[in-house]
Amino acid sequence: MLTRCAAGGAVAAANHLASAAGLAMLERGGNAVDAAIAAGAVMAVTSPHMCGLGGDLFAVIARSGAPPEALNASGRAGAGADPDRLRAAGMAGMPFQHDVRAVTVPGCVDGLLALHERYGSLEVSEVLASAHRLAADGFPVSPTLADQSSALGEAARRRAFGQPDPLVRGRRLRLPGVARAIAAIAESGRAGFYEGAVGRELLAVGGGEFTEGDLVRANADWSEGLSIAAFGHRLWTAPPNSQGYLALAGAWIAHAVAVPEDPADERWAFLLVEAARQAAFDRVAVLHEGADGEQLISEARLGPRAAAVRDQASIDLADAYGGGGTTCVCTVDGDRSGVSLIMSNGADFGSHLVLPEHGIFLHNRGIGFSLQAGHPAEYGPGRRPPHTLTPLVLTDEQHALDTVLGTMGADAQPQVLLQLMARVLLHGEEPGDALRAPRWVLARERLTGFHVWELDEPPIVKLEQGAPATWKDGLLRRGYQIAEAPPGDQAFGQAQLIRVTDEGLFCGAADPRSGDGACVGR
Repeated sequence: MLTRCAAGGAVAAANHLASAAGLAMLERGGNAVDAAIAAGAVMAVTSPHMCGLGGDLFAVIARSGAPPEALNASGRAGAGADPDRLRAAGMAGMPFQHDVRAVTVPGCVDGLLALHERYGSLEVSEVLASAHRLAADGFPVSPTLADQSSALGEAARRRAFGQPDPLVRGRRLRLPGVARAIAAIAESGRAGFYEGAVGRELLAVGGGEFTEGDLVRANADWSEGLSIAAFGHRLWTAPPNSQGYLALAGAWIAHAVAVPEDPADERWAFLLVEAARQAAFDRVAVLHEGADGEQLISEARLGPRAAAVRDQASIDLADAYGGGGTTCVCTVDGDRSGVSLIMSNGADFGSHLVLPEHGIFLHNRGIGFSLQAGHPAEYGPGRRPPHTLTPLVLTDEQHALDTVLGTMGADAQPQVLLQLMARVLLHGEEPGDALRAPRWVLARERLTGFHVWELDEPPIVKLEQGAPATWKDGLLRRGYQIAEAPPGDQAFGQAQLIRVTDEGLFCGAADPRSGDGACVGR
């Protein structure tokens, strides 16, 4: 059975070793934050195609009876960021990979330590111990890591893994450089990473993109979560520069247009697609670090969008998908506190740039910047790019925890989360059934996963094989183009979800698309 229930807490992650590390913290008396840090640190070791110490982090933390808080640990562009230089080179958009200008100062380590400083109850060395041990002693290569490693160049594999050939699933992989970095963090905190050997490597690889001052500046900021009421619950996510507002807006619109409860209804997929498009079609223009999240989800803004949804035809908007290098850890403890933790390298293995002495991949989240002069998200020193990371927590109006969830999937994250919410909140599905069910995502031919909302192509809906025939029939009849993809295609995300039952149990599951995930409890 995919859904697992427990009375004392639960952890769900895309790698079973991460889930086990998080559970160990709960068993030692730690809380949901300790468990999330431990599981996230292990993911940074075992899943470098998704996340790592060279990536970024967002989280939403729900503590019983209090409004959930959001942590933004996304990095800022270095002092050497120069948009004019890129424009002079004829570039219309940010470089995607193999270019340090796609890299902002990695925020993941700052985020993990900020979580620990505010809410951790165990020693940081204890919370990071499993990650250090696995990096030093080795871990079995997961199916997805093995598959994705074939896309790397020989030089990157040699720097990161100590071998030129693609990884083989099930073989032991040791990452001694990552182990040294984790040991330095455990001993000296952020200074052990940003101001130590790793920081010096980052400056060298950056070639002037970063300065020592960039690395000294902390990347983790706390705020109250952004929230909206929909589907009989209160939904909480991270404010901009996160695209989390799209999950809230999509849910509000879907609720307003009365999405059917039954996923087999031909209107189910169609109305959710319409809600997602209405929420997000102008994301490129409005999402930036200074955006007003409350305004983006206001009834005055969303009401006309819901009213524009027509039951018999698609709305006349252009939109657009691929995978992404992101992962989510969900944790809940016995006190009914929960964490949705999203960590990301951007694309698979991020920028494909590796710190050679430590084998740490650098993310490419800088691709979210604009090169349009004067754009509010224009690339520039000290700026944060728009981010696809969408942590999500659901509560009642008294802030009692109901659900913790999140997914990988780049621009598809809000689309996947919208479908999961509709399944568990409207149709009453168990977490495992909701995660296993077929999905749709909006698609385009340029399969980077980060350009869904550029308005230069007609929409395509990618359907996962096994989806009800009514979805395809209904979407075609309403003017959509359809493409189909095999089950488990990473375009459909890899999600984790934990719910609190009426009896006070914690029931959750890890997405079977990860191939190696698990939900465990105590």
